[in-house]
Amino acid sequence: MAKEKINMPQLGESVTEGTISTWLVSEGDTIEKYDPIAEVMTDKVNAEVPSSFSGKIVEFVAQEGDTLAVGDLMCYIETEDAGEETKQADSQEDKPEAPVEKDAIGEEEADADQPMKKRYSPAVLRMAQENDIDLNQVKGSGRGGRITRKDLEKIIESGDIPKEQPKQAAASQESEEKPKETAPSQEAPKAAQPAPSGPQPTAQEGDVEIPVTGVRKAIAQNMVKSTQEIPHAWMMVEVDVTNLVELRNSLKNEFKQKEGFSLTFFAFFVKAVAQALKEYPQLNSTWAGDKIIQRKAINLNIAVAKENELFVPVIKNADEKSIKGIAKDITDLAEKARNGKLTNDDMQGGTFTVNNTGSFGSVQSMGVINPPQSAILQVESIVKRPVFMNGMFAARDMVNLCLSLDHRVLDGLVAGNFLARVKELLEKMTKENTSVY
Repeated sequence: MAKEKINMPQLGESVTEGTISTWLVSEGDTIEKYDPIAEVMTDKVNAEVPSSFSGKIVEFVAQEGDTLAVGDLMCYIETEDAGEETKQADSQEDKPEAPVEKDAIGEEEADADQPMKKRYSPAVLRMAQENDIDLNQVKGSGRGGRITRKDLEKIIESGDIPKEQPKQAAASQESEEKPKETAPSQEAPKAAQPAPSGPQPTAQEGDVEIPVTGVRKAIAQNMVKSTQEIPHAWMMVEVDVTNLVELRNSLKNEFKQKEGFSLTFFAFFVKAVAQALKEYPQLNSTWAGDKIIQRKAINLNIAVAKENELFVPVIKNADEKSIKGIAKDITDLAEKARNGKLTNDDMQGGTFTVNNTGSFGSVQSMGVINPPQSAILQVESIVKRPVFMNGMFAARDMVNLCLSLDHRVLDGLVAGNFLARVKELLEKMTKENTSVY
C-alpha cells in the first residue's frame, strides 16, 4: 500500500488558486481513478476535481471553504500500487511519517521534516494569524512533519500557545525560505490586499450579512487588481443599426425553425468586433511588463450570468466563424454556464472581451478590463432615437458601443480607429450584402 497526494490542479489559464466548495467524497471512501472528489470554484469556472489514483481517501488536508494555490495539497489517498517515480520522490517523506506523531524524534528526522513543515495550507496560516501562534514552534503531525489544522486546534484547546521568539525564530525562518516576514500573517501571499482605510461597517438589526466567498470573492479580487494596475481610458461611439435590425428581424423566425437556436443581435456585434480586430490587432494584445504581446488568435470572451455568478467563456477563433457559427457558440456557452457544465477549455485563451450590457437595458457604461487583456467593449441596448438625416428627422435604431482600454498598451488614435471600423461594419450589414452562413 502507498500513500499518494492529490493536489489542487490548474483549472484554467492564469488561474492561480481555487476554493473547495464541496467535498464529493468522505475520508474512508474507496474511489476509482478519474472519479470526481471535490467541486472547486475559481474566478473563471466551477469545476470538479478528478482523482489521480484509484484507492481509499485517508485524510483531508484542506476543508470546505479553504482556498488553495495551484499545486497545494488537497488530500491523501491510499493506493495498492504506486508508480516507481512517485515512490522514489516520496520515500524521504514516507519514512518519518510514523515517528513524527511520537514525542521521540531524532535530529536527522527533524531536519528531514523541515521542508514539509514549512508548506502551510491557507487554513493553517489563517488560524495561526487569528490566534497569534508562532508556527516555527509547532510540531506537525501530518505527513513529513506538516502542520495541520488539528495540530493548531489541540494547541488552542490546551491554552499553551507558542509565541514568536523574535531573534532566533526570525533568523532561522529567513535562512530557510523566501516569504519569511509575511508567510505566517498572509492567507494568500501572491494576492496583495489593500489595507482597510478605516473601521469596517457593522451590520445593524434587520440587516443581512452575505459572506464574500467563491466566485464573488474571486471576481472582487480580479476587479481590484484591474483597477489598481491598469490605467483605464474610455470612449464611446453611436451606431445606426436600423438596417441590421431589419436584417435580423427578417431572418430570426426562419433561422430558429431551421437551426434550433436563436439568431441574436449579439452574434452580429461579435462578428463585427472579430473582423475589426484582424485589421487592428493592437486591441488584441496583452501587457507583459517589459513587452506587449500581440495575439494572433482572436478568442473573444463573452459575459454569461448565472444567478449571482458571472462567467466569461471564450468563443475561439471568432474571426474564422460565420454569424451562424458565432450564434451557436453563444447559445452553447450560455447553456453550459446555466447548467454548471463549463469546462477549463471553455474558459481559456481569451484575448478580448465583448460584454452584452444592452441585455439589461443599459445605454451607456464603462467596463472594467479583464486582465491581462487590454480592452473590453460594452454593447449597449438598441433604442429608437430621432436622428437628423437627409434634411429631416427620422426614427432610427441606435446603439452605443463603449470601449475601455489599457492606456499602457493603447492610445486614443488606434482605439478610435477600431471603434470607427466596428461602426462601419455594423452599419453596412443589410439584407443585400450580409449572409449569416
